[in-house]
Amino acid sequence: MIDKTHQLSVRQQSQLIQINRSRLYYKPKEISSTDLSLMRLIDEIHVDYPFMGSRMIRDMLQRQGHQIGRRKVRRLMRLMGIHALYPKPNTSKPNLAHRIFPYLLKNTLIDHSNQVWCTDITYIPMAKGFVYLCAIIDWYSRKVLAHRVSISMENRLLHGCVARSNCAIWLS
Repeated sequence: MIDKTHQLSVRQQSQLIQINRSRLYYKPKEISSTDLSLMRLIDEIHVDYPFMGSRMIRDMLQRQGHQIGRRKVRRLMRLMGIHALYPKPNTSKPNLAHRIFPYLLKNTLIDHSNQVWCTDITYIPMAKGFVYLCAIIDWYSRKVLAHRVSISMENRLLHGCVARSNCAIWLS
């Protein structure tokens, strides 16, 4: 996009495409191996005890012999996108501004393939982080019709999975 050998300066090129020049020089840092190992431990603890927050996870990691503070645990949990699960106030009250969609399969007998499909997105822990897996599944046969793997959970992940299934599905 930006060519440093072009006759226009980098400043002029960045003005033309309307981006800030500081974005051109920023080099994101890799996550250190110690942070990755701590993230894996935090994830294992969170899977076993999803109600634990950063303080309890810090205490558990310190009992295992790791020198770590609550702020670092909180930062890594935020980076991984996990948080403690606990009852929140007024969870059973529906918001009147939200649209309620009808359940269309209530009295439907599913007795053959390609009658009803569903989609599921999950994450898979890897050696250097996480990847997300999106799959379209036939309800009757439980067969995976299409799948897509991505390093980030974006809207393109689902659309790419639908495009690979060679079928028309309306997405809102």
